Amino acid sequence: MNRKYKKLTLLMVIVLMIGVLSYNFINGRKAKSHSEKTTKQQVSNTKETSTTKNKNETAQNNEKDREFKDGILKYNDKSVPVIMYHSIDYEAGNELRVPKEKFREQMKYLKDNGYTTLTLGELYNFMSNNKPVPEKSVVLTFDDGYKDNYENAYPVLKEFGFKATVFIITNCIDKDKGFLTSAQLKEMQHNGIDIESHTLNHDKLNELPYDKQLETLKGSKEFLEKLLNKKVKYIGYPYGKCNNDTVKAAKDAGYVMAFTTESGWSNKNQGIYTLNRVYISANHDMKEFERRISNLNYNVSTTTSSKKKVKGQ
Repeated sequence: MNRKYKKLTLLMVIVLMIGVLSYNFINGRKAKSHSEKTTKQQVSNTKETSTTKNKNETAQNNEKDREFKDGILKYNDKSVPVIMYHSIDYEAGNELRVPKEKFREQMKYLKDNGYTTLTLGELYNFMSNNKPVPEKSVVLTFDDGYKDNYENAYPVLKEFGFKATVFIITNCIDKDKGFLTSAQLKEMQHNGIDIESHTLNHDKLNELPYDKQLETLKGSKEFLEKLLNKKVKYIGYPYGKCNNDTVKAAKDAGYVMAFTTESGWSNKNQGIYTLNRVYISANHDMKEFERRISNLNYNVSTTTSSKKKVKGQ
């Protein structure tokens, strides 16, 4: 009897141990599976965070100003040619549309002759803080934001490693097929082409009261800042038109530098909110292009010297 009891007890102990081991095994696999899933999710989240961080860092690096120390430098008692383009395409009789072949020839000339293309941040620091820039510096700007800026100009700018700025009419984004899309703007901003404001609707600012000027200047700025996740600090006035209210509105909206279409190289004495630019059209051959970017006084015989100083600068 005792022997049977002992065997029965032993059998029960064995069954109990098997049950405990099975339970631990099953739960261990579940815990391991959950742990692996958690680890994978954590790794995935880390990768996503890292990717987002890297994109943001890349965008920030694109906006960082370079320190120019080598070669012949100049300071802000000198001037810089800020080239103004519009469309890079061909249309018979439309001088605003520079054919892409002509545009590439002009960019190749800049590259072959040792020109440095400045960002607007670098130009601002040159003008306002007297940070030196290379003697042969130039700024490339495009007004309005036509889709051919992406299709025709952007590949050439990338080919030569050039910096540039597009002043975009924000209410045309994703609405007018002739203008740049949100996706194109984001790509360009991420790759060294700065996107800045050209107002909401290409407004003639000097014909608007102060409050309407402020509205369009702030509206376009805020739209681009939200779209591109960056600060928008520069404005190209549509038609180059501005008055004293425009300068005040630009300041109040948060811009730090602005451009007209007044012909000539940019100089701090013009006022940081009314800087000149060098217009390049389809009618200009290479000889004229070279003259305009190499000769500070290229426009003396064709423009008056009676430019009215805008107050508040």
